[in-house]
Amino acid sequence: MSYPARNPVIPMPIATAAGGTSLLQQVAGAGSAAVITVSFIHPIDVVKTRLQVSGTGGARDYRALGVGGTVKTIASEEGVAAFWKGINAAWLRESSYTSLRLGLYEPCKIAFGCTTPENSTFIKKFAAGSAAGALGSLAGNPFDVLKTQMMASEGKEAPSIINTAKKLMGHQGIGGFYRGIDGNIMRAMVLNGTKMSCYDQIKGLVVEKTGLPKSSILAQAMSAGGAGFFMTCTVAPFDMVRTRLMNQPADAKLYSNALDCFTKIVTQEGPATLWRGFIPIWSRFAPTTTLQLIIFEQIRGLMGMKAL
Repeated sequence: MSYPARNPVIPMPIATAAGGTSLLQQVAGAGSAAVITVSFIHPIDVVKTRLQVSGTGGARDYRALGVGGTVKTIASEEGVAAFWKGINAAWLRESSYTSLRLGLYEPCKIAFGCTTPENSTFIKKFAAGSAAGALGSLAGNPFDVLKTQMMASEGKEAPSIINTAKKLMGHQGIGGFYRGIDGNIMRAMVLNGTKMSCYDQIKGLVVEKTGLPKSSILAQAMSAGGAGFFMTCTVAPFDMVRTRLMNQPADAKLYSNALDCFTKIVTQEGPATLWRGFIPIWSRFAPTTTLQLIIFEQIRGLMGMKAL
């Protein structure tokens, strides 16, 4: 007796985007690009953090030294290795936070209705980037807190991520790892919304005006460089608030929330303080954005995905 052939069971991917690539592959590719990039850019982040926490909680007044003076002081007093303080926490942060905010951008674009060039408006791209950034910040906040405290730590001895975590846990419990979560989510939404929408939009113009393909490294570099500048302008105030919130002493609370921190900075130190460290932030964002997006685009190509 013969039986009708059964339809073969076809495994379904977790989620798909352009090119039929799974969501897991997109997130893994983004995380790999982020970890590689931060290994080179971390020293700039250390200098930026020192300038932002300058004069708070008994910290040295690096603001008076400027960028050059801060670099010289760290190198002479703490050694060159100090520029990589907190790098292990940074790797963990990038593996969680950045892998999601980059890897989820394309799926979020599709969810927001960006299915054709005609309906892919800047607002929709910004909303997609913001949504991906918010989701990523929820996952990466604990590592962000540890990274910020380790980078701000002065002295030749590099702080241990385990000891830093134990100290924070002992004084504030699990809630300490989500210190500044409100400010971090706002920062992540503005940062990723600006970054991905500007990159996407600028690349469209570059391709249109120059005739370069989207997969061209030159087109990607030009687009990422432009996105990095606009990111600095919009993110600097949120970055300042987030850093202040996360770097509060483990046994004290200087600010009750992001709004309180913002208000105290503006009223006690002046509005311009929100953009303190603009040059280090831009110096970090420009190469970080460029390297990160170019590496991500190349990894996407290796995985068979189309360029963003």
